[in-house]
Amino acid sequence: MDFSIRITDVADDSIRRAILEPLVAYNQSKTGHDEHRLLVIAVEDPDGGVIGGLWGRTAYGWLYVELLVVPETLRGRGLGTELMKRAEAEAIARGCRGAWLDTFAFQARPFYEQLGYTCFGELNDYPVGSARYFMKKSFRRL
Repeated sequence: MDFSIRITDVADDSIRRAILEPLVAYNQSKTGHDEHRLLVIAVEDPDGGVIGGLWGRTAYGWLYVELLVVPETLRGRGLGTELMKRAEAEAIARGCRGAWLDTFAFQARPFYEQLGYTCFGELNDYPVGSARYFMKKSFRRL
């Protein structure tokens, strides 16, 4: 089979799909699971414009929180905690047993620790002079 390799920094959804679809099919063949679902909680201004929120997904019995942003003017009011609690409640309703996320040293590790998350991995010097932390939380089954 002939092929070529091309490098780009342009986001092309068709390229992403071409890479993702066979990977998802392979993973499903090995795990027997294909229950990936988006979980999006938007914070909106009075005009309906999105000003923050949480973006994640559930898969393999876990919630992955990819993005969490609370507008600076709304910080310190418990909004971040509320977004996380709502995401965790939805994940539990979907049958998840835990959640995981990553954060930088200059971001919100103490915030997540207050919510019960623990660090399970660390990438030092990412960015240089800082670190990236991988955190998880197990949900208690009642």
